[in-house]
Amino acid sequence: MADFRLTRMVGAARTGFLRKAIALMLVGALIACSPVFRNHGYVPADDELAKIEVGVDTRESVGEKIGRPSTSGLLNDEGWYYVQSRYRHFGPREPQEIERQVVAVTFDSSGRVENIARFGLEDGKVVEISRRITQTNIKGLGLIRQLLGNFGRIQAGDVL
Repeated sequence: MADFRLTRMVGAARTGFLRKAIALMLVGALIACSPVFRNHGYVPADDELAKIEVGVDTRESVGEKIGRPSTSGLLNDEGWYYVQSRYRHFGPREPQEIERQVVAVTFDSSGRVENIARFGLEDGKVVEISRRITQTNIKGLGLIRQLLGNFGRIQAGDVL
């Protein structure tokens, strides 16, 4: 009878351990599938932008008040662009940009602030900066056919 009780207790302990292990695995799976958010960049807050006076402040004073951006106008340096993005990573999926803010501070020809504008992700458009695809001029021939096609054309006189 004592063996029966002992067997019953061991069985109950195994069942309890198994339930705890399954619960722990489910909690681990839920945690692993939770989204991860990452922030990139810097955009000054509205109270910081309120310190800048249009028509009065210059590049130097803007740099002192809110800092210099990591991006400026590429061709003529007419503006400074502060960019901040928020990405959502979810499991093995590709990261998705869920929020973007761009603050553009433009300057006139004398270097004074001309305008301050804030844009969001909904204002953006996908712009293809550069497209570098090399097109082949050989149509319908595979690589092996091209390589094997040259064997009969080479003659000993051409090599020497």
